[in-house]
Amino acid sequence: MIRNVVANTNNRQETVQMKKWRCTVCGYIHSGDEPPEKCPVCGADKSLFEEIIEETPAEQQDSKKPDEKPTQASGMSKGMDPGPEPKTVFGRLYRFKIQMMLKHHAHPVSVHIPNGVLPVSFALMILSTLTGATSLATAAHINMVFVVLTLPFVLFSGYIEWQKRYKGLRSSRFITKIICACIVTVTSVLLVLWWVVDPNILQTASMARNAFLFVGLIMLAAAAIAGLIGGKLVFKD
Repeated sequence: MIRNVVANTNNRQETVQMKKWRCTVCGYIHSGDEPPEKCPVCGADKSLFEEIIEETPAEQQDSKKPDEKPTQASGMSKGMDPGPEPKTVFGRLYRFKIQMMLKHHAHPVSVHIPNGVLPVSFALMILSTLTGATSLATAAHINMVFVVLTLPFVLFSGYIEWQKRYKGLRSSRFITKIICACIVTVTSVLLVLWWVVDPNILQTASMARNAFLFVGLIMLAAAAIAGLIGGKLVFKD
């Protein structure tokens, strides 16, 4: 009985003494004596982790300042430097726009549009190929045009998110996500232009139709991989 009590006490002491480390890039929290070699969420090196020093309630009360304002009030998350105040009206408007995009998560929200429409467009391509219905091909084409029109803002907001929120980290995960975004952009534009040149491409049993569908499959796979990486960054798992 006494041994069990002593063992439980030691376990509690070890739990209390367990260190916590925060990734300064994505905010992932790691428990252990040392930070991980690579962040499992964003791929940041262990040198980019900082130890979390937990303050006692008394220390937290003493560290508070009466006139302290939260960093979120400016539209920037903690750890993101908004930089010096621009001197021109255009510069201030642009800075405000970037702050609002980051505060309201413009990229994760906007990227749902192409990621949701692309599978629908590809499914309509397959159905049009199987049934020969031109109306389904037209619907797929309209959906693809809509995707192409949304991509400029998605790419721009993604670049801002990468630079400001994740400090432009060039880890394998971010590089993969950027490559996938480029693939989606190139393939979607290619499909739209291909459709303009040959509107009946899906109703023609040929190698060209198979190549067309293969390009669509590549586009869909790249979008899925980019979405998977983005989900890990958002949910930290």
